[in-house]
Amino acid sequence: MQEFLTVIDALNEGFFQTFKLFAVTLLGALPLGLIISFGSMSKFKPLSYFTKTVVWVIRGTPLMLQLFIIYYVPGQLSGGASPWSAFEDDRFIASCVAFIINYACYFSEIYRGGIQGVPVGQREAGEVLGMTKTQIFFKVTLLQMVKRVVPPMSNEIITLVKDTSLARIISYQEIIWAGYSFIKGSRGISGIVWPLFFTGLYYLAFNGILTLLFGYIEKKLKHFN
Repeated sequence: MQEFLTVIDALNEGFFQTFKLFAVTLLGALPLGLIISFGSMSKFKPLSYFTKTVVWVIRGTPLMLQLFIIYYVPGQLSGGASPWSAFEDDRFIASCVAFIINYACYFSEIYRGGIQGVPVGQREAGEVLGMTKTQIFFKVTLLQMVKRVVPPMSNEIITLVKDTSLARIISYQEIIWAGYSFIKGSRGISGIVWPLFFTGLYYLAFNGILTLLFGYIEKKLKHFN
């Protein structure tokens, strides 16, 4: 029983780190993705080409590689003086930077599809009524865009929950790292495998809650049909 309680305590601590990374990534990536989508749709061609190139590079390379680059490359380029220390807080910040940039690029494409999916005639009708571009965006485009982006956005957010496990490659102590530590014996218990598989229950429970939440949101948005 004592062994079980030790494992659960460690997994709870790891899950808190996982949830923290998930929450900060969402808070940063959702608004940044919208800004990037505006850059992709900009009529100023240099900005549009640059933004689309960045999105292409980020979406076309593995998140794991991006974590390595953000955490290790600055130190290599500056001759060993890395901006990141070995402390957990710095590993967390580096993970957040990588995750926010990565998911903002994915979200930007979802936003762009949602915005461009709104019929042009509705925006033109707003102009006829004397609405400004800002009013048209917030009162016509945005409301319809939200309904279109919720299903694909929910898929990406559920994927984000699982992708947080990649942060362990820079030794960020999320839940998979916590479960694996009992194989290595770094917590005074060694050679037990079940804590690593037990982490799957945490992911299933968290994603189950998110699935119910997004289902509720989609129902509430049905009146935009």
